[in-house]
Amino acid sequence: MLSAYFRLLIHTLEQHQRTAALRCRNTILSGNCQEVKMQYLPEGSRLHTPENQAALRSVASMERAMHAGTILEARAVLCDSGHNLTVQLPCMRGWIPREEGAMGITDGTTKDIALIARAGKPVCFRILRISQDETGAPVAILSRRAVQEECWEQYLSRRRVGDILPATVTHLEKFGAFVDIGCGIPSLLPIDTISVSRISHPRDRFVIGQKIRAVVRQTEPHRIHLTHRELLGTWEENAAAFSAGQTVAGIIRSVESYGVFVELAPNLAGLAEPCEDAVAGQCASVYIKAILPEKMKVKLILIDTFAQTDPPQPPRYFVPESQTHLDYWRYTPDSSPRIIETDFRFPNSI
Repeated sequence: MLSAYFRLLIHTLEQHQRTAALRCRNTILSGNCQEVKMQYLPEGSRLHTPENQAALRSVASMERAMHAGTILEARAVLCDSGHNLTVQLPCMRGWIPREEGAMGITDGTTKDIALIARAGKPVCFRILRISQDETGAPVAILSRRAVQEECWEQYLSRRRVGDILPATVTHLEKFGAFVDIGCGIPSLLPIDTISVSRISHPRDRFVIGQKIRAVVRQTEPHRIHLTHRELLGTWEENAAAFSAGQTVAGIIRSVESYGVFVELAPNLAGLAEPCEDAVAGQCASVYIKAILPEKMKVKLILIDTFAQTDPPQPPRYFVPESQTHLDYWRYTPDSSPRIIETDFRFPNSI
């Protein structure tokens, strides 16, 4: 009798989820992409929202959320030896079985480290059913996989090259920054796409948990490749903030035999004369000797160097928040014979 009840409950839930998915498809087809994007934000975005907290407050509210197919969030507090996640809920224990922990776990395309790494962090989920444990206490069986699969099908798989996405930095490696582009689905920002000004490590630009924007560079089945530097302005847009005769602060990015490269902005660097005391990563006071747009050069005089103690500043985006797509970006001034550009209209050229 009890198993028949659960079968009926699951069937009802699946019907609600299909209805929710259809509603989402209709939203996309009607052109309201912003509403869809808000539905599939990176994990942690809905954790403290009033709607999420109200849905998790009681058994009754969780049952309503289950029947509605609502996407919820809570913190995973434990990943056991079987790689099942225990989720902290206000009114009961939540449990995400391993196979429900992430898209791609069952077929091996996603490694179990993706589950282990969620311990202590927010996870999104739908409630599959509310059951009881061996002591008779209520326990919610949850699926993160279902949310991720819907996010991919209804949102990410429909992104075009040049689309601008919200993302959250989740992990930093020497070769790039891993980001969450929706419901815990990961993507990589290679280090050379983070900014025009070269950095030695993504931590020079980002911190874990930081909310950023990124541009779709390439797409392939179940994977999106990103870039970031196109949002940080052209050479002229960055140079417009400075003028010859100013003394400003910068960051030493590299020390060469012929001079010291000092970053004035993430997409603008200048060259100072060689200095034996200069070390990459230090802050510097520099005098701007000349700005030469046709040569894309900023000539500097190094005044002083000192230790870098502050975390990286949040990026300044030159693309308005309301803009959701880029077709073309040219970094170099029209007067320069050099051409540095990204043409999102022709993905094979990127």
